[in-house]
Amino acid sequence: MIIRQQYINTLKTYRDVPLVKILAGIRRCGKSTILEMLRDDLQKSGIEASHIISMSYTSEELDDGMTDKDMYNDIKAQMIDDGRYYLLLDEVQEIDGWEKAVNSLLENANTDIYVTGSNSKLMSSEISTYLTGRYISVPVYTLSFAEYLEFKRSDPRSAKELLNEYLRFGGFPIVALGNFDERSAYQIVEGIYNSVITNDITRRHNIMNFDLFNRVVKYIVENVGKTFSANAIAKFLKSEGRSLSVESVYNYLSWLEKAFVIYRCQRYDLQGKSVLKTQEKFYLADASLKYCIMGFNPKSIAAMLENIVYFELRRRGYEVYIGKNETKEIDFVAVQRDERIYVQVCRMLPEESDREVANLLEIRDHYPKYIVTLDELAAGNINGIKIVHLADFLLGNKY
Repeated sequence: MIIRQQYINTLKTYRDVPLVKILAGIRRCGKSTILEMLRDDLQKSGIEASHIISMSYTSEELDDGMTDKDMYNDIKAQMIDDGRYYLLLDEVQEIDGWEKAVNSLLENANTDIYVTGSNSKLMSSEISTYLTGRYISVPVYTLSFAEYLEFKRSDPRSAKELLNEYLRFGGFPIVALGNFDERSAYQIVEGIYNSVITNDITRRHNIMNFDLFNRVVKYIVENVGKTFSANAIAKFLKSEGRSLSVESVYNYLSWLEKAFVIYRCQRYDLQGKSVLKTQEKFYLADASLKYCIMGFNPKSIAAMLENIVYFELRRRGYEVYIGKNETKEIDFVAVQRDERIYVQVCRMLPEESDREVANLLEIRDHYPKYIVTLDELAAGNINGIKIVHLADFLLGNKY
């Protein structure tokens, strides 16, 4: 098992803190495996195996009609003494009212609780009702490039060759663990995507016009990294002779977001220092989701570079926004407590450098500014703006 150390370190930080640790992310991004890693880590730290209770609530393993009371009683029955128990509960959203069971176990038993889930029930208002102030959310993403290299440790290819593969194949662990050709890799990702769409969205929300929903998804995929609104989608559909209300588009976007298929990136006005509510961007949970739907085209990599950099910033704990500086746009403003960085992303320099540099130079503050590029020859510094190759940026190399 290849350890995803960043997540284990985060969970160690919260070990024995009286909060429910919720690991949330798209299906097959590795949440269940992180729980297995956590189990091993607990045992290495001296926790007896009998005091670690692992339960999986996937639909394949679930008894029909299991209630939150059944869930509570089942777990409580395995706690045979007054010692501390570590509960590792996988895909809890399949149990209606799971948060009530978990809250009771937190309150009425000597427990440290970790749960995973991959759809909107983890984001429901019931969590606020039953677990207010008593949980910490740990977002789980597909593999970073650094993790991808770990998964490919025995591969003789260079980091550059593996970066090219990472850009094309994405970071789902099941793909990284294998040695697939492009067609097979995208078939696997398409299966994950279909599972999410079927189980977490269309069935749960009773979507009747599946064709129309798919067209909205395709529009979002085609426009990754571009600002658009629900109104723009509704107008586009109308131009195709289809009818969908703006409210329905909002619902579709919300459901895709809650299933962790897409992530919303809001705009931040650098002049007014406020978050804007219009013309947001959406990024896909993994670049391979675009290619399994649209097919791979080398020209599409430029648009997906932003996607990859966005998630790298999220993994590092930044809140990420699109920057608006009067009429200029900054690809990313990343904020973490008192720290801030500005990032422009472009495929090649120098033809794009003038605009990218000019946009950054207009920001009159002392925070670090970067241009991230695939250009092999472009590393350096222009008036204090650091030009960084994508691989170095993703690996956190000193630049």
